Amino acid sequence: MTVEKLISHYGLLPHPEGGWYKETYRSSNNIIQSALPSNFTEGRVFSTAIYFLLEQGNFSAFHKIKSDECWHFYAGQTLLVYVINAEGKLDIIKLGNDIENGEVFQYVVPANCWFASIPADHAAFCFVGCTVSPGFDFNDFELAKADDLIKEFPELSEEIKKLCRQ
Repeated sequence: MTVEKLISHYGLLPHPEGGWYKETYRSSNNIIQSALPSNFTEGRVFSTAIYFLLEQGNFSAFHKIKSDECWHFYAGQTLLVYVINAEGKLDIIKLGNDIENGEVFQYVVPANCWFASIPADHAAFCFVGCTVSPGFDFNDFELAKADDLIKEFPELSEEIKKLCRQ
């Protein structure tokens, strides 16, 4: 299994935050806006799912969305998921199949938390999935600007500079 084979086989496309993706599921059922938290400006589908691929030397830049996002490990090696939690503390989750070294197969990034991901130093690539509920919509996607994020979390400036594109 190689990065090139995965991109070709699954028809993956470049993602704005970095990496490669393909939407694999979008619920046909909708949640009306009045049933959602007030930060949603319109209705959303129940749930969406994507494949997501990161190769060594690439990263998913800090961003946030309005929904919870469940990450699922499929293949490759360790993916490090950086999450700035509601208290402003940085958590680094190791997504992978080496459970004896603290890796997990699934992890949920809570809604409205800044997060980024990068393959671990030893990882050639990481092939994962992301399930979002209420369903993902690019209107809910905010890509971080390093300067703004550093003002909010100055103690995390090293990680923010490493994992931002703007």
